[in-house]
Amino acid sequence: MTLLSRGDRVALVSPAGPALPSRLAAGVEVLRSWGLEVTTPVVAPWSLPYLAGSDQARADEFVAGWCSDVAAVFCVRGGYGCLRMTDLVPWKDLPARVFVGSSDVTVLHTELNAVGQPTVFGPMPGTADFVDDPLAQRRLRAVLFDGVRSWTAGTPVVAGRARGVLTGGNVALLAASVGGPRWSPPQPGAIAVLEDIGEEAYRLDRLLTQLLRAGWFAPVSGIVLGSWTDCGDVSAVLADRLAGLGVPVLGDFGFGHCAGSWSLPLGVAAELDVAARSLTLV
Repeated sequence: MTLLSRGDRVALVSPAGPALPSRLAAGVEVLRSWGLEVTTPVVAPWSLPYLAGSDQARADEFVAGWCSDVAAVFCVRGGYGCLRMTDLVPWKDLPARVFVGSSDVTVLHTELNAVGQPTVFGPMPGTADFVDDPLAQRRLRAVLFDGVRSWTAGTPVVAGRARGVLTGGNVALLAASVGGPRWSPPQPGAIAVLEDIGEEAYRLDRLLTQLLRAGWFAPVSGIVLGSWTDCGDVSAVLADRLAGLGVPVLGDFGFGHCAGSWSLPLGVAAELDVAARSLTLV
């Protein structure tokens, strides 16, 4: 994955919900403190207040930001809306860029990874998970500028080692994509990284069962579990739905909607070693 340097220009885009202006301004100042030149989003408010603009406007802004003279594209926040605009983006025609986002942005990671673009699942500058969390900021910066290639954390769930391309993100968004015209399962041998927020145990059970029955997990060779913020105790559900797949599983890895979140590349090859509690790019 290409690294960023001081002086690089980056575009901020709003493919999902609108960001609080004061919070986004604070996030922009952090990016500028890294030496980046920042272009802020321009989508106009729309009739649905939970979207940053119409589907076409958000898609147009996304493509314009991506195709401008920038080194990276940052999503300002998630929320809801990315799934509505995926059919409006010419994914195969986009030039190579560094891309950062998480949560609802999971569906954009999937689209970009499918056309060979590696991405970074990390906190976004219009969110409290970025603005109010200096450790998460540093961890994102280390991936983008320093090329961090290995992470050690978590709790072993199912022993073993696996090697494959990192894929996944937010479970609810992965499940929402199943069955759509653009849906496809992970590539053979993929390592799935999974997290979610605000899903009670029975709802998480339903989402994982949907993915299981759709064959989403069939090609997966290993699983890394992140945060389950505001989901309650979901350890039994995760064990029931995933431990019997016959692949290594590492839990509590500390990415997603949590304090000090790791930022993880997607669409790149890595090795999972549950005994060492490690994930390493290869």
